[in-house]
Parts: sequence; structure tokens; C-alpha cells
Amino acid sequence: MRIGFAGLGNMGGRMAACITGGGRDVLGYDVRPEHVTATGAEPAASVGELTDGSDLLLLSLPDSRVVEAVVLGDDGVLAHARPGQIVVDLSTAAPDSTTRLHGLLADRGAAYLDAGVSGGAAAAEQGTLTLMVGGEAEVLDRARPVLELFSAHIFHCGPSGAGHTVKLLNNFLNAIALSATAEVMVAGKKAGLDLATLLAVLNASSGVNFATLNRFPKIIHGDYLKGGLTNTLMLKDVHLYAELVARLGVISPNSAGPLASFGLARALGYADEISNTVVDAIGDLSGGVRLHTTEQAPPREEPTR
Repeated sequence: MRIGFAGLGNMGGRMAACITGGGRDVLGYDVRPEHVTATGAEPAASVGELTDGSDLLLLSLPDSRVVEAVVLGDDGVLAHARPGQIVVDLSTAAPDSTTRLHGLLADRGAAYLDAGVSGGAAAAEQGTLTLMVGGEAEVLDRARPVLELFSAHIFHCGPSGAGHTVKLLNNFLNAIALSATAEVMVAGKKAGLDLATLLAVLNASSGVNFATLNRFPKIIHGDYLKGGLTNTLMLKDVHLYAELVARLGVISPNSAGPLASFGLARALGYADEISNTVVDAIGDLSGGVRLHTTEQAPPREEPTR
């Protein structure tokens, strides 16, 4: 099975490197060619060439708009798709867009799996991601040997769109935990608490969550775990979640918190920095607080518009 990979940025590049590190050849395409060579992949000149040269084509792209451009463009995936080919979308995308693309590719005899990923840059680098997959189970079985090169857990969640739906539900809880914990840690800092002790209490109590366990033990020492989801992308994911539950007829009073927090981070100049820096955005408006220093941070300049 020839493997192709489109989108070799923070996450895609790490996943592709796991595949090449596992001894498999990869044909890659990215708008920044240096990303392709950094993974050990062979560069393709276009999406069309990538699709022609792949039996299993993986996509790791920023959002549905980019996914649709890559799939539906004049020299895109759909124009070159063929019977028996498998396309796996590892992006965080809108489920309704996913099911539409699934149907269009099915008309050409190709299969389309939506595979949301969780675990961040560290898990992508170590090959221990969690995958939430929507689409036909037998197609997943065919793709599984390659997906297992960068994933420790693979769940078949249901038909097309189910994987991306589960991903949005998971990312919303991640956004809630990260933004709420950031607020709590800034409050703890201003209260004069020892932050390591505060985290130990939280992790032994009912406030424990992924952020208290895996993010803030590093952040309080100045390590923001760079390379993961940016504030802009986190905000995009929460918006997608809000749109999803609105279509489902589910009220979402809890969306306001992470929308405000990550929107604040973007407005204060942290747009393209890892979403863990939401704690600095909250700290900025709380007197210039930084968790890892005894000094107040200087005011950030107003971003240009």
C-alpha cells in the first residue's frame, strides 16, 4: 500500500515521521516544501500527483475550508480519486462537510474516513495518539496497519462524520479544562499559593483534569509545551462545537467560557502561540501575572489590525 500525506505541519509532520520511522515510504505534499523533507518523505509536486501516487492518502489540515480546497480543487483529490483508494482525514473538521466529501468520493469508488486525533504534539511525536474514526469498519481495517504507526488507541465511532463529531466533543472538554484551569492557576498565583502544592491538591481531588495532570506541571516552570494546538485553532474548534450542538438542538451555556478565554488570547497577540498561553492572556489582564516568575510581565503591545 503506497502512502501519501498532505499537510506536514505541527501534527502532520510528526505523524508522517512516525510512518517513515517505521520503515514505510511516504509521498508528501505541503505548501512549505521544507516540511516534507524534514519528515523523510518524498516530495510530490502537487495534490494531484500525490493522489495519483497513493493508495492510502492521509490529510492533516487546519480546517474544513482547507480540506475542501485540497479535495475539491481542480487538481485535487476528488479529480484524481480512483476505486479502492482510501482517504483518511486527520483534521478537525465540520462533520457535515465530512459526510459530503465522503459521498463525493464514494461516487468515484474511493473511501473516506474521518479520523479525529487527540494527544497533542508529544503523542504525535511518540506515536501514541488516540484516533476517533468515522466511516466503514472494513475500510478502517485496511488502513489500520498504517494508522497504528502513530496511534496507540483507535476507536471506530460509527458512520461517516462520527469521528469528527467525537473529536469536537472531546476538544470542547479539553478547551473547558484548559481555560478554567488557567484561570484557577492565575488566582492561585495572586493568592500567594505554592503552585506545585496547588496542583498536587487538584490532582488528588475532584478538580483533576487533563490540564492539571499534563499541562500545568510544566507551565509553572515556564515550559509551555510548544508545538501543539494554537489559540486560533482552539477557538475554531470551540466554534465548530457550538455550531454542531446548535444543529443538534442542544443548548450550550458552557461554550461562553472557552470562547471568551481563547478569543481573549487571540486578541492580546497570542493567536499563533500554543493554546497553553491562554494562561498568560488571563494573567495579562490580571496584573501582568506569570506563573513561572516572581516578577510581573510587562504589558503587551496592542496587536496591529
